[in-house]
Amino acid sequence: MIWAAIILAIIGLDQLTKYLVIINIEENIGKIPVIGGFFYLTHYKNEGAAWGIMEGWRIVLIPVTIIVSIVLAYYLVKSKNRLFKISLSMVLGGAVGNLIDRAFRSGGVVDFLDFHFGSYNFPTFNVADSFIVIGTILLSYYILFVVKDEKVLEKE
Repeated sequence: MIWAAIILAIIGLDQLTKYLVIINIEENIGKIPVIGGFFYLTHYKNEGAAWGIMEGWRIVLIPVTIIVSIVLAYYLVKSKNRLFKISLSMVLGGAVGNLIDRAFRSGGVVDFLDFHFGSYNFPTFNVADSFIVIGTILLSYYILFVVKDEKVLEKE
């Protein structure tokens, strides 16, 4: 049950922050400096996937996200490993947060976190994207290091 609460909290935080951006920052107009020269808030609608790839592929992105979410939910229910469940919860919460945007906000995902590293402007992202990345990093750690150790322990 805790996993459902984590997923719902991520979706809620993601949708709340996007709502606040929508009502307070005009789309594609300037940036609000939080840390000048480094971190800004902005309002951009991404009509593709990560970094705008597959722009205009909403008809593909929505069903693929639904299918992947169902698979993640299946593994979340079946697994007994806490780290695996945390990582899947984060990825699933983020995926559903962005799915809501794609399905109900004219096909675009609201991005608003904008970082600059010198002359490099990192692609704008949102709270859902952050949880997808953190969850994927944890999942990678689990796959690379924990699964191997669990298999060794099972053989002993």
